[in-house]
Amino acid sequence: MIKKVSRNEVRKSRHARVREKVSGTASVPRLNVFRSNGNIFAQIIDDEKGITLVSASSIDKELKLENGGNIEAATKVGELLAKRAKSAKVKEVVFDRGGYLYHGRVKALADAARENGLEF
Repeated sequence: MIKKVSRNEVRKSRHARVREKVSGTASVPRLNVFRSNGNIFAQIIDDEKGITLVSASSIDKELKLENGGNIEAATKVGELLAKRAKSAKVKEVVFDRGGYLYHGRVKALADAARENGLEF
């Protein structure tokens, strides 16, 4: 019998391949996206120091979302992340899609962050 590898394991290996090439520095940190069935999370990370500079998620009380797992929620998270990045004086980032396709919620978050001042 053939054992099928879970979709998340395949995503993790894809993410590892991407992470070999993409890393964040103090001047240009990495915008990482994680998406679950019910929520979406985004962080801006300085990989040299190993610290998270800014984070936002659909769980944040500030957003008051009923459903965190749709495109509308991803858009609001992207806007909030860009707003917090501005206050932390982060203008330019490297986008790390986390092994997910650049489509749907991941794309909506990225577009909203771009529209609100982040450059990548």
